[in-house]
Amino acid sequence: MSTVQEIETAISRLSPAEMRLVRDWLENQLEDRLEMTNEFKGRIESSERQMAEGQRPRTRSSPE
Repeated sequence: MSTVQEIETAISRLSPAEMRLVRDWLENQLEDRLEMTNEFKGRIESSERQMAEGQRPRTRSSPE
C-alpha cells in the first residue's frame, strides 16, 4: 500500500470536523508553496472585482 493510500484510509476514518481541520492544514501547506504568477494575480484581482460588485466568488466547490 502506498503512503497516499494509507493517508486516504486514515482520513476516511476521521470525523467531519477532523476532516475540515486536515483540509485547512493542507490548504495552508499548498498556499505556502504557490508562486505569485501573473495568472494567479489575475484570479485574485478578478475575485476582488466580483466581491466589490457584491458577488461571492468561489475558488472551489464545497464538499459539505
